[in-house]
Parts: sequence; C-alpha cells; structure tokens
Amino acid sequence: MNEVIKFQYESSRRELAPFLGFEELNATRQELRPMGLLGVNKDGVGFGNVSLRSGAGFYVTGSGTGALPVLTLQDYAKVVAWDFERNWLRCEGQVIASAEALTHAAVYAMEAEVCVVIHGHSHSLWQELVKRGPATSADVPYGTPEMASEVQRLFRETNVPATKLFAMGGHEDGIVAFGHDSRQALATLIAGLTSCP
Repeated sequence: MNEVIKFQYESSRRELAPFLGFEELNATRQELRPMGLLGVNKDGVGFGNVSLRSGAGFYVTGSGTGALPVLTLQDYAKVVAWDFERNWLRCEGQVIASAEALTHAAVYAMEAEVCVVIHGHSHSLWQELVKRGPATSADVPYGTPEMASEVQRLFRETNVPATKLFAMGGHEDGIVAFGHDSRQALATLIAGLTSCP
C-alpha cells in the first residue's frame, strides 16, 4: 500500500469500461489544474481529485494522478463498496482509488442529489473556511474513518448542504466542493475562491 492511502482496499485491477460522464469529469479536472487546485506539491505528492456518482458507487481519479497533465479512462477507479468503520473500500480498475475516496463516499452517502465531488487545495480558501466554517475538526486527518464521520457531522449540524463547500480542517489547504453536476460543483468552488479576502 502506498504511504498516502490510509484505507484498506480490494481491487479487481481490470480495465474499466467507458462510462457516461467521463469526458465532462475529465474536463472539470482540466479546469482545476491552471487554478492550482490540483497538481503536485513541493514534496512531489499529487493532490486534488474529482469523482462522479454512478449507481450505488462512484468513479474517482486514481491515487497519485495529480501529477498527470491529462488522464485516460484507466487513470480512474470505480468504487463499488465501502465501510467507514472498517476504513475499507472495494474498487475496480487498474489504479487504486484516490486517498480521499472515503471522503467522497461520505458526501455521496449524505446527499442523494450530489453527483460530483471535487477535492482541491487552496491555502486562501482553506484558511477562510477554517476561520468562519464550515470545516471538519482540525485534529482529524484525511483518509480516516474519523474524517468520514466529520463530513457526515457537517451535513447534519452546519449549512454544508446549502453551501456545498467545506474545508478539511486537519488536512492543510484541503477543500471539498460538490454539486448535482460538474458545472455546479466547479462554480461553487470558483465562487468560494473569488469571495476570499
């Protein structure tokens, strides 16, 4: 298991079949790159990911793909089952699902109308959301059962269902936006960025 991924997983490692929405999801990812919301940090670790609901599961960019300028179908994984308490998921495809996959799963589990989730990095927006909210607890790291629980708490106790945007308090610069489609999720993220002082 690579050091970025904190969950246990099972993977089929077989090629993914083409899926409806791939082009739009990939186009959304391409828009994140020039804004610095997705890419590679100073330590060479990729960051940022996108996902698309599909039935009871979802497609998500693979772990470590932030460094790739353009993704192919085989750079995505399909998450078909998960268990927050066990910190476990099952995925299909030739790559392992993003280290943030369980955070994406927590959003989908809380809001049936959400079809796209974006995780990006922005220091200014992260600071603003940590200060004024909504944000997950600062002592909860990404990729853990506690993070999934924190995301669910935000849906129950804050205005996250309306704002469709939150910071991951324990994951510096980490922000999450979501929507019923790629356009709404991206617009929410951009609006958040432009509102920063």
